[in-house]
Amino acid sequence: MKPLPELTAFLEGLAEPHILFDAQYRILAANAAYRRQFSPDRSVVGRTCYEVSHHFAVPCDQAGESCPLARSRQSGQRERVLHLHHTPQGETYVNIELSPLPGADGEPAFYVERMEPLRVAQSQPGAQGLIGRSPAFQRMLGLVARVAPSRATVLLLGESGTGKELVARAIHEASPRAGKPLVAVDCSSLPENLFESELFGHERGAFTGASTSRAGLVEAASGGTLFLDEVGDIPLAMQVKLLRLLETGTYRRVGSTELRHADIRVISATHRDLHRLLAEGAFREDLYYRLSTFPIALPPLREREGDLALLAPALLERVAAPRRLRLSPEALAVLAEQPFPGNVRELRNLLERAALLADGEQIRATDVQAAIATGRRSTAPVALIPAPVAAAEPAAPQSLRGLEREALRTLVAQHTGSRAELAARLGISERSLYRKLKALDPTAD
Repeated sequence: MKPLPELTAFLEGLAEPHILFDAQYRILAANAAYRRQFSPDRSVVGRTCYEVSHHFAVPCDQAGESCPLARSRQSGQRERVLHLHHTPQGETYVNIELSPLPGADGEPAFYVERMEPLRVAQSQPGAQGLIGRSPAFQRMLGLVARVAPSRATVLLLGESGTGKELVARAIHEASPRAGKPLVAVDCSSLPENLFESELFGHERGAFTGASTSRAGLVEAASGGTLFLDEVGDIPLAMQVKLLRLLETGTYRRVGSTELRHADIRVISATHRDLHRLLAEGAFREDLYYRLSTFPIALPPLREREGDLALLAPALLERVAAPRRLRLSPEALAVLAEQPFPGNVRELRNLLERAALLADGEQIRATDVQAAIATGRRSTAPVALIPAPVAAAEPAAPQSLRGLEREALRTLVAQHTGSRAELAARLGISERSLYRKLKALDPTAD
């Protein structure tokens, strides 16, 4: 059966790439937008969609991929999938929407695929944005592609260093709000007494030191996206005010009675176990459900099989600039053996150290091994609370918090390295160390 000429002419006039094919996967027509983007040098008509798009010899579902045609046959409906497509510029992620077209007997006779490149992610080393092609990465990316065009609040869950802010940026850039600001808020670094003012702004005279009126981060994100990083660290007293913003879309500056409206999309992230915080009463259940309309779990690096070989060259290009360094195969093999509990952030730090240790234009295995040894954590974390020491005379009773502060003060005075090294020595995260240092000295940077 041949498609109607009117259908082929209609597809030709569409601005987005479209192809038309039959139940045997044979491409019957491809519009100008498709030919420009995916096959400018060779006709695709008469070839199968899986051969053109993936260089497969069999349909996608027989090659370990999700096949929209097979899914449509099962559901009888339109289907959407995220695929890696071959293009003249290399592989690229593409959102596919397949629609079945019924014939005279009511059964699907033809299928139309609309394709939209997902420009926030790549499967090639050296690219910008999200990089990967492992099944775990593609599952996560499929959820990003689904939720990005919507207004839904998104909760990003994952270990520290998995790239939550990068995923938040990808969601923002693939959304209708891409032309407006993305404003990131590090909730763990905001003192409780300043949290409300930073988020909502304040009026002149609202508190000591408020000499002028100031807009908050919610206003700065107007029309765009507000990214709340480490949302699990928001104090309970502030959680109810954030809940009001999410439920009503309104807020008040500190010291003002004027109700303001917020035009924002909220994305939040945490590495903490929010279910445990809920059980402990440290996080509001109603706020949790407001934030987690669409949760996305970010896979740790150890679950992204094969992605390290793509990530390492791309990260190296960023941290070593303007030098043009490359990784030797032996160096890459050493990297592949590492557990990377700090995930992509740890990989980036290791590559930066290796680049500083490397001479010439290539990072060798010995450079990576030296970088690993230089940054290796102590196997026995230093305890913040010292063991009790016998005293000649009984000392005045002191709280555990006081003992911890004194011990931390001593360690800081003796430490000559970086904050990251001190945090590793203490066996805590940099953010936790930052909060403890701020508690010692609120004026510290």
